Amino acid sequence: MQVLAVTPEIFPLIKTGGLADVTGALPVALAAQGVATRTLIPGYPTVMSAFRKKKALYQYPGLHGGKAAIHAASVSGLELFVLDAPHLFDRAGGPYGDATGADWPDNWRRFAALSQVGADIAGGAISGYAPDLVHVHDWQSAMTLAYMRYGKAGTVPSVMTVHNLAFQGQFAAAIFPELGLPASAMALDGVEYYGGVGFLKAGLQAASAITTVSPTYAQEICTPAFGMGLDGLLNLRAGDLHGIVNGIDTEIWNPATDPHLMANYSSKSLKARKTNRKAVEDRFNLVSDDSPIVCVVSRLTWQKGMDILAASLDDLVAAGARLAVLGSGDQGLEGALLAGAARHRGRVGIVVGYDEALSHMMQGGCDAIVIPSRFEPCGLTQLYGLRYGCVPVVARTGGLADTVIDANEAAIAAGVATGFQFAPESAAALGHAIRRVVSAHADPAVWAAMQKQGMKSDVSWDRSAQKYVQLYKSLIAKGQPAE
Repeated sequence: MQVLAVTPEIFPLIKTGGLADVTGALPVALAAQGVATRTLIPGYPTVMSAFRKKKALYQYPGLHGGKAAIHAASVSGLELFVLDAPHLFDRAGGPYGDATGADWPDNWRRFAALSQVGADIAGGAISGYAPDLVHVHDWQSAMTLAYMRYGKAGTVPSVMTVHNLAFQGQFAAAIFPELGLPASAMALDGVEYYGGVGFLKAGLQAASAITTVSPTYAQEICTPAFGMGLDGLLNLRAGDLHGIVNGIDTEIWNPATDPHLMANYSSKSLKARKTNRKAVEDRFNLVSDDSPIVCVVSRLTWQKGMDILAASLDDLVAAGARLAVLGSGDQGLEGALLAGAARHRGRVGIVVGYDEALSHMMQGGCDAIVIPSRFEPCGLTQLYGLRYGCVPVVARTGGLADTVIDANEAAIAAGVATGFQFAPESAAALGHAIRRVVSAHADPAVWAAMQKQGMKSDVSWDRSAQKYVQLYKSLIAKGQPAE
């Protein structure tokens, strides 16, 4: 089976969040199931510099304002198509904006181009390559399915995966004439969305099937509270909506071999975590004692519940925990957390920014990891925590609820608890959860049992990849996309 994936990010070449981890790991897991994936990605500078031999498989004399070409590349075991379009992607800054964080004003054009190329490949633009199915990710590649629907690849089955419904790619109607779509596409059952153009909406409308990254989130997004204005469409397509939990790359995230740790360990050698714990204490200027170190590795945003964390910080320290935070985002939230660290020197430490190696060290040395998100489609951080014996403390929402077994009395007695859930998403509820953490941590036998149970959890892509393969096969057997 040949699958064409289209995505704006892929690890290890370009990453701003969990999307890249998924699109980098899923093809490897699918390969073990007999599925060959080729992934189309934009030719950002970091991507173009990752491969030397460049041979254009297809060239565009003019693609949304400039020359472009499609190259084939193999990087880190991934088979890629790279869209080399310097006028769109050869820019300093991040994939979506400049160094200040401001979005590029032509993002609609950049990702319309990516999507158009995805549809062209699906329609046979590259000699000798004909995918059986196209799988697109988030709004930046969702228009692939619209271009397919109104172009040559209308009969190729497709999957649209929503990693976070909050990001939809909504643009003014004025861009429509430049998209190269027929006039009929600017309709309610096409790309039109509240009078403008909706990239994600267009993909949801055209996809043969829609997936999101956990069963609970699939249910949540069909409600007004979580549907972000798209719950009506999602309810209409409920029969085509599937929740499949993400996995993680268990080779990269393996405490027994992780090169970013000061000491490697397994569930049978948890005492070795003390060396990593000391490294965390040193890096975050925390006092050294027997109290649990609770960590946060996150974007500092409202969605991630970082205001809830800031509001409960004093209670967290009073409960007897220490806190280490790695992240960046909203300046107000950064300031609130830095102020908390100043109030509680030695008990709270903050590193503003992102550091992949440090994030591994925190999972390998901290006792618990807090994820107080208001909504969380799947979440990967708690899966890393389970894998590393860093006990997750999570809001009861989305994939967090699906992947962590709460340490209630019955679960502890049965030996199945893997973490702590709390609801609602509030400072009071988080404070109560932290007190439960401190209490459980005071009993070494209970804590070690939770760590070991979490480390036994299957957080790999194996089962999820099997579900994707089953879905792919069912769509190919039907042979037709949605009308």
